[in-house]
Amino acid sequence: QVRLVESGGGLVQAGGSLRLSCAALGSTFTSYIVGWFRQAPGKEREFVACVSWSGSTTYYADSVKGRFTISRDNAKNMVYLQMNSLRSEDAAVYLCAAKPWGNVLTRVDDYDNWGQGTQVTVSS
Repeated sequence: QVRLVESGGGLVQAGGSLRLSCAALGSTFTSYIVGWFRQAPGKEREFVACVSWSGSTTYYADSVKGRFTISRDNAKNMVYLQMNSLRSEDAAVYLCAAKPWGNVLTRVDDYDNWGQGTQVTVSS
């Protein structure tokens, strides 16, 4: 088990950028695949992006491809989600999730460690 804490959310204008961070506290998640998901009010949690344990493989939802970039720094026990060209439909609570090993995992049920989330609000 690993404890995950997200940060970096906030209010941004449409077209702006934010960088979210996911920290693993109390243990290392060097060997974990890490994913970002988001959940808007009244909607199901949806996959955004994931990065393999080594950082060599990344995968994105079509809705964010070309605008969002996931990366990780295993030395710092951190995973990041750089979000550019934000749109109103990107507004949601963003959560990071982790699972030991794995390469590309896109389903909520694939992950067994979750953070509490960070709110992203996009104003038009």
